[in-house]
Amino acid sequence: MLVFALTGCKKNNNKGPIDQFEKKSKSKVSADIDAAILKNFGALPAVMEGKGIKLTKEKIALGRMLYFDKRLSKNHDVSCNSCHGLSTFGVDNKPTSEGHKKQKGDRNSPTVYNAAGHFVQFWDGRSPSIEHQATQPIQNPVEMAIDPKRAVATVKSIPAYVEMFKKVFPGEKDPVTMDNIGKAIGAFERKLVTPSRWDKFLKGDKKALTKEEKLGLKEFVSAGCTTCHSGTYVGGHMYHKLGLIKPWPGNKDEGRFKVTKKAEDKFMFKVPSLRNIEKTGPYLHDGSVKSLEKMVKLMARHQLAKELKKEQVARIVTWLKTLTGTIPAEYIKEPKLPASTDKTPKADPT
Repeated sequence: MLVFALTGCKKNNNKGPIDQFEKKSKSKVSADIDAAILKNFGALPAVMEGKGIKLTKEKIALGRMLYFDKRLSKNHDVSCNSCHGLSTFGVDNKPTSEGHKKQKGDRNSPTVYNAAGHFVQFWDGRSPSIEHQATQPIQNPVEMAIDPKRAVATVKSIPAYVEMFKKVFPGEKDPVTMDNIGKAIGAFERKLVTPSRWDKFLKGDKKALTKEEKLGLKEFVSAGCTTCHSGTYVGGHMYHKLGLIKPWPGNKDEGRFKVTKKAEDKFMFKVPSLRNIEKTGPYLHDGSVKSLEKMVKLMARHQLAKELKKEQVARIVTWLKTLTGTIPAEYIKEPKLPASTDKTPKADPT
């Protein structure tokens, strides 16, 4: 998931890259952080709001249940939490996740934490929002593999769910729909926020980071990483080309091109957020890189044409670890799910 890029990035309207600063000699490097460096980052919000999206306790509670409910999969053995484990920083730490009949997808499952704040969803940006994204794995034949009509029928067969949908979506003639399932799950995900020591530092607590961590930040900026990895989420707000300077060895995934069919989108991927990056490996869109240190070194080489020394990589990784946040333990507790009825579709292993 860790991606650095110097040019070739497609942005939304978020703040652009921050100005580079001149490095001092190694013997005189200061841990003082210039305000110009920090102005293009931002602290996490308490909730990731969306335009026109109303969050209520009832909607969030419904979304939490649906997030954990395996009955939204064809064989009743996969839930959102299966691949995006909330107790493990929103991932399963596998190169690619196992879905229906133990099938594996061709891309790494990105973390769900802080994801609602990104400008698009999925590595190729095919979903514009977390609400839309939430409906896609449910019907993907490799993942949860359930037909949308069957998913809706499953929810409708459970009286407690039906009553919750009526309360959450009042005035709708038929409130149990795939769109509303996505809206409920999205509401839950919009509060999956993991504030870290980095946020405390951004809010003015100069003691929140050690001298070594501050030096790591300066190394990160000096290397050019902030061209794409900036903003509140330290990424998540633009596309970039993998192998910008030097082709990435063995990569056959054409990225966003599969969605747009535009030549300029070949090998373009959404730049991922670096928040919690210490905990969300393996890295890259295919999960092919196991260590964070190796990921930093490879990205510097292929995206920036730089060969970072071991101590430079170590400093950058030291700072990246300050982005590891606190998991909201109470918020993510698995809820008690409403019981099935004799009308609930049975598990189907085919």
